[in-house]
Order: sequence, then C-alpha cells, then structure tokens
Amino acid sequence: MNKMKLSQFSFDLPEELIAEYPTENRDESRLMVVHKDTGKVEHKLFKDIIDYFDEGDVLIMNNTKVFPARMYGNKEKTGAKIEVFLLRELNRESLLWDVLVDPARKIRIGNKLYFGEDDSLVAEVIDNTTSRGRTLRFLFDGSYEEFKKTITELGQTPLPKYIKRDVEQIDEDRYQTVYAKEEGAVAAPTAGLHFSKQLMKRLELKGIDFAEITLHIGLGTFRPVEVEDLTKHKMDSEQISINQSCVDLVNNAKKTKKKIVAVGSTAMRAIETSVSTEGLLKPYDGWTNKFIFPPYDFSIADVLITNFHTPLSTLLMMISAFGGHENIMNAYQEAIKEKYRFYSYGDAMMII
Repeated sequence: MNKMKLSQFSFDLPEELIAEYPTENRDESRLMVVHKDTGKVEHKLFKDIIDYFDEGDVLIMNNTKVFPARMYGNKEKTGAKIEVFLLRELNRESLLWDVLVDPARKIRIGNKLYFGEDDSLVAEVIDNTTSRGRTLRFLFDGSYEEFKKTITELGQTPLPKYIKRDVEQIDEDRYQTVYAKEEGAVAAPTAGLHFSKQLMKRLELKGIDFAEITLHIGLGTFRPVEVEDLTKHKMDSEQISINQSCVDLVNNAKKTKKKIVAVGSTAMRAIETSVSTEGLLKPYDGWTNKFIFPPYDFSIADVLITNFHTPLSTLLMMISAFGGHENIMNAYQEAIKEKYRFYSYGDAMMII
C-alpha cells in the first residue's frame, strides 16, 4: 500500500448532518455495522450491539470524566469578557493551570482575571505558552477541595465549537459517559456516550466483561492535520493509565480467542500504546502521542466502536487503518446518503 496523503481523507459533509443534540435515549442512536473483510454494511440501532457479542468477550472502555473546562471571566480594569479554557493542571500546590484564552491578544503576563458573580475567584497570568495558550495561577484561600468545587461551579460543559448552540442542562448529563470516573478530560470519549445503564446491565448478564482504561482527552483531538505527508503530523500528548486488572481481562480474552472490542478511538490509542513483544497488553502509566493512520497493524482489538468523524481528522485516519480505507470512505458516503448524524452527539459505527 502506498503512503497515504491527507487529501485521501476528504469528503463533503452536509452541515445539517452535524448533530446539535443527542438522541432521546442513549442506546437508540443509529448504528452502522461495517464488516472489514467484505465491506458489507448493516443498519441497526446501537442497542443491537448485544447480538454481536458472546460470553467472555471484552469491551475496553475509557472511564475518563469530562470536567467543566470552559469558564468566562473579566479582565481587571477594563472588565472585558474573556473565555478561559482549562486544559490541564500543572501543579496542585500552587494552583497552576495550562489554559487557552480568547481573545488572546488582550491577555498578557501580569494581567488578573476575575470569575464569578462576586469575583470570588481570581487568576493571574504568569506565562505565555503558545499564541492562545497561557499559564494561570489561581489565587484562592480555601482548601484544594474547595477550589475544585469552585471551578466546577463556575465552569461549563466544554461542548465542541462545532455545536453552535449554548450549553444547556441536558449537556451536563449527556456529554459524559454513564461510566465516567476519573476526572481529567476536556472532551468526551464519544463512542461511549451511546451506552445506557440498561444496555450495560444486559451485556453483563450475557457474560461480557468490561475492562477500563483511562485516557484524558485533550483539545488536540480537534486539532486539524496541516501536512499532506501524514508522517510529519505530531499528535498532542495525552495522559493514560492501564492497570493490571484491565490487562489480565484483555490478555485472557486474547488467549482464549474471545472478541476484544475497543470502545472509541481513545481506548484504541491507549491499548496500542502499550503492547508487549508477544502482542499482549501491558500495564502503563504515562503519556501517549501515538498517531495511527494507514497502513497500520493492530495488536489487541478485533472490533472498534466509534462515531462518525470530521473530514481530514486523525480519528477518520485511525478508523480507516482499522476498517480499510476504501471500506470506510464507502461507508461514509452511505452514511451521508442515509442521513446518519455526525460528530460527538451523532450516531455510531461498529467495525467488526
């Protein structure tokens, strides 16, 4: 297979197929099943995934939890409204955070920003990291727990920018998986949004195991690829953790020839980051900037559950590597024709 180029992942997506809201019930979004060996496509509902799995199969889920990362504050003296997007905590003792600010040109080192009705939270800009990136030190008198509670109250669910409406009550619940545990993501692992508590119970009763990994999704997930030669693209690093009990479940399933399912591209990136020479999963605690694009040999998962992604995105490249470029581009044309809903709140695809 020749080296793939960025332009091979282009397609025209009608604006009206971008989902602004989730389906009424999580597990009743549509599901396109793509068979990677034949290219055959089936149209189902998400809750039908149960028919494809048997006792002993393992679903690998990303249990990261989205925190309310988007905050609005005012600049001292001028009172100008500023959006601050919390990316990651750098130091919990001194309350240092990596953030993005908008409009960036007005925010300089030494500026103070005020948040909350009564300016209950203050931050000082102490460094420029990129054109929009800043390091903030929050000035807060209480305990760390009280600080976290304050930013959780002041922050909003960080819906992606392509959802054009304001954040609503529904988003607090629905832009989060039902199994979210470990706080640290600024975007949801969207394939997991389709799982309801009922569906998970039904899968469990059928003897299907859940193995949890953690990958804290950063804004890099939305970063465009700007080079035609994909080998030159650099992914942002994201923090991952794969523990021994997850490893045991997955490797046991592999040895007994059961299906291993990556729920979402983040679960897939995490497991592909930590593979032993025998092709088994290893525990891992650290960072990954792994970029998967065709051609690529996958080591762990046989099945991938994912959403419908943006043209030219790293997510589309990964699923093309898994399902076959031609299969996936054909399936996307079919999805557009059948009016599947795209992106975070959209429908799902399972490549099997």
